Amino acid sequence: MPQPEIVAIGEPMLELNAEEEGPLSEATRFLVGWGGDTSNFCIAASRAGGNAGYLTRLGEDEFGESFLALWQREGIDTRQVLRDPRAYTAAYFISRRGRQHFFTYFRRDSAASRMRPEFLPSAYIAQARLLHASGISQAISTGACDAVFAAIGTARSAGRLVSYDPNFRPKLWPLERARAVIHETCRLADLVFPSLDEARLLTGLDDAEEIAHFYLGLGPKVVALKMGAEGSLVATAEGLERHPPFRVESIDMSGAGDTFDGAFVTAFLEGKSPSACARFANAAAALTTTGLGCVRPIPRREAIEDLMRRQPSV
Repeated sequence: MPQPEIVAIGEPMLELNAEEEGPLSEATRFLVGWGGDTSNFCIAASRAGGNAGYLTRLGEDEFGESFLALWQREGIDTRQVLRDPRAYTAAYFISRRGRQHFFTYFRRDSAASRMRPEFLPSAYIAQARLLHASGISQAISTGACDAVFAAIGTARSAGRLVSYDPNFRPKLWPLERARAVIHETCRLADLVFPSLDEARLLTGLDDAEEIAHFYLGLGPKVVALKMGAEGSLVATAEGLERHPPFRVESIDMSGAGDTFDGAFVTAFLEGKSPSACARFANAAAALTTTGLGCVRPIPRREAIEDLMRRQPSV
């Protein structure tokens, strides 16, 4: 397998998603799937036409085996995925009531949380065109946070691009620590993908344009602010541009932001403008919401381009 252009570092998690809405009961059935924001990112990039590889640790368990099989089916390079015989592959459950999602995680001391800087394959990172990481990758443990910073340092020293999704999860770490780590990472990134609700918590700002200007002021070349049903807002040195959402029948928002990131990065590495990248990413994210789970609904490039043709005025 050739060296991938895109390399992501982070934590995969097996997903168990309730088929029916409402309170859990003995009759509730769960669909088995796969999650973890950076794993979703890799799959989204691959289906959108990119070439991705993944850096992580898995337990020597059936969950880990299922991830390796998934990534191999999706054409993702797994040569740098390590197995840990002393730890397990993380998992989480999703239940839903209307449009509200409830998540229950089993990730403490997972194999991925045992990542350390010495685990990193420096040459592999340096040969990629872009490294992608997230705030979740940094929040799961101090060692994993150190590994992310070390990976970013390697990529920057080699003159490679860095993309970053803050993906702030208040249950994982205190706001003040998250803010310090996330904003320092944004200073080191070229592409930053915050979501509006989380960015409001991190910045204390409310207005989307003010938030976009804040993150652009930290140093990245491009800020793509994800605004859910309002689409996205792209900020560059040339100015701000809003991109309205595509119209689809949404049933599950899981993984939409990760799909946006993967599609955006893929288009960006193809030389498309930030505006064109945002429209492509909006279409990909919209399609992801039309099915249950993080991975199953992630669209392939043909579906993304078809939606863009069918809604040309968006």
